[in-house]
Amino acid sequence: MFGEFLNIFVRSLKLDKNLYKDNNNFGEAGIYFAGLIMILDGIAGAVAANTIVKTAIGLSGLTAIITWFVWAIFIYVIGVKLFPDKELKIPFKKILIGVGYAHAPGILRFFAVTPDIMIPIIFITQFWIFAGLIISTKQILNLKSNFKAFGIVILSFLIIAFISIAFVMSRMNAIPISTLS
Repeated sequence: MFGEFLNIFVRSLKLDKNLYKDNNNFGEAGIYFAGLIMILDGIAGAVAANTIVKTAIGLSGLTAIITWFVWAIFIYVIGVKLFPDKELKIPFKKILIGVGYAHAPGILRFFAVTPDIMIPIIFITQFWIFAGLIISTKQILNLKSNFKAFGIVILSFLIIAFISIAFVMSRMNAIPISTLS
């Protein structure tokens, strides 16, 4: 079981498109492997952030699970419902697993142990995750175009970023610009 997980992890790091073509990787254990990758990704992100500011590691694991579902929902809605390439029946679970697998590079954030290397590692792993998401989206949705897969992932990201910023802004206290009397 651990060997199978390690194989999926390494193939995801290699950006192996065949990882997402093989239906054996989307079986019963696939959802657990993807969930474990997401939890480890969240914890690794918290460990990296702790080099600069204290971050709750448990909360980061939970946030990673929520993020996993949000990414998968947007990729599913945009790629399967709004802009499908073909009339294929693609189960949400397969996209959910693919999104989880694509986040494997985030686990490498455990190596960001000093502030000097934290930002480069976060940027590199984030671009690596985007590449994995594009590859997984293209393969799972059986898209002909890399550009369309890129568009689905970027549009999903922009929606997530907009919602996140709106949420944070709604929680901030309004600061008066001027109080001239």
